[in-house]
Amino acid sequence: MTLASFVPEGQPAKLALIQDAADLLGLTLAPPAVAPAPDDAAVAAALAGLAAALRREAGEAGDAPAEDARRLAAALAGLAAEGRGRLAEALLPGLAGTLAQLAEALQAGPVTLAGLPPELARDWVAADGRARIEAWPCNLSDDNAALRRFADAVQSVVPGANGMAISIQASSATIRQAFILAGALGLGWTMLLLLAALRSLRLALLALAPLVLAGLVTLAACALFGPALNLANVIALPLLFGIGVAFDIYFVVAWRAGQRALLPTALTRAVLFSALTTGAAFGTLALSSHPGTASMGVLLAMSLVATLAAVLLALPALLHALAPDHGRCRRDPAMRE
Repeated sequence: MTLASFVPEGQPAKLALIQDAADLLGLTLAPPAVAPAPDDAAVAAALAGLAAALRREAGEAGDAPAEDARRLAAALAGLAAEGRGRLAEALLPGLAGTLAQLAEALQAGPVTLAGLPPELARDWVAADGRARIEAWPCNLSDDNAALRRFADAVQSVVPGANGMAISIQASSATIRQAFILAGALGLGWTMLLLLAALRSLRLALLALAPLVLAGLVTLAACALFGPALNLANVIALPLLFGIGVAFDIYFVVAWRAGQRALLPTALTRAVLFSALTTGAAFGTLALSSHPGTASMGVLLAMSLVATLAAVLLALPALLHALAPDHGRCRRDPAMRE
């Protein structure tokens, strides 16, 4: 699309059709004299007369046109009795403006490049003679893959091109990189927190493993059942580490203190009730009328369920298998004897 795209093709034939329409509708749109508007009583009488005429023409016939005429007559009779003001408010406010636009459109004349508005020409041709060219994809859907292919194809020809498709892809890439960085920072700070709290690299890695597992399960569930990851709900993934790390620390600290039966304890009930409270708070976001906020609430609830399941089911098994000697008996020789 260029500036010349605003000059219609086949103008002589189109202008001839417009002139024919102007000759036919000219006196209707701009009559030499206009009668005063009828009062409400006259409108009611006209509606009642039209309803009576329709009933008379329909008679006793039983075909579809007669049935339609009788239904229209009943509606007009109802308007003759009441409701004329509401009908006028619904139908008439835009009529005068529409008729004025139609009358102006019938005055169309030839369009040339020189006759285009200067402000429009400045948007498409720069002062130094450079012209703006606008391209549109064949696939006008909201498919992100098609949008990416179109943006790549345009930039392969004109690297400096810009526009909605290219800006959307660039913004998406920036946001993806930002969330990858946020996830990496969250993972790193979580690992440092675990090392500071547990003072053991093995226990820190074991505590981190359920969070990684929960993240993978959440991504798999999104791919299979939805919601699809987007720029609104992807914020839930970095939050997963902050939510689940506390549960891991509670269990690992209890394990290091010598507690081996972790599930049938008050600690498990406390973690479960805490997770349910947090999940209920996040779940209310899913009731939002905003699609992005609602999908974020669903993803947060899904990630919390996955985190809770990984902590309760995977972490005790990992501790039994890989850290059996990290307990009170290791620090107290008298207990081993």
